[in-house]
Amino acid sequence: MATLPGTTGVIEAHAILRHLRMSPQKARLVVDLIRGKSVEAARQILRYTPKRAARDISKVLYSAIANARQKAEDAGASLDEDTLIVSRCFVNEGQRWKRLRPAPMGRAFRYQRRTSHIFVGVAEHHVAAQERAAAAAAEAESHKGVRGAMKKARKALAGKKPAGRPGKKKK
Repeated sequence: MATLPGTTGVIEAHAILRHLRMSPQKARLVVDLIRGKSVEAARQILRYTPKRAARDISKVLYSAIANARQKAEDAGASLDEDTLIVSRCFVNEGQRWKRLRPAPMGRAFRYQRRTSHIFVGVAEHHVAAQERAAAAAAEAESHKGVRGAMKKARKALAGKKPAGRPGKKKK
């Protein structure tokens, strides 16, 4: 969940790949390698893992990072991608595709093609989130006095008196 600057929330994002034509058991072997690692470490692990699932999981990881970058931009916060960690990642079983294989004497044997749903979630490290929130609060505090002074100067130049509460008459 993206948060506004000045709050202590952590920026989180995720990406999902559905109906991957690979058994979940094979994909889980690779997903277990990157769980809890930093994003840069996960990229290197996936790059040098000699499993077919590593390429697809790498694409999902890059998509989750891009989603985090977009959420931070929409919230107006700055995001350092080096502080992201793979917070959640898992593989669920998708639909099974039933197929027939020819067998001797005109018969047919059924087999199933398994599919997977891959979920990868990234989140900002809690220390980095606190530092970002403190920096945003300090910046807001430094601009706070400037805005008030400008407003008072404009009113003084316009010659307007500060308005009292409406509906109340002075005696």
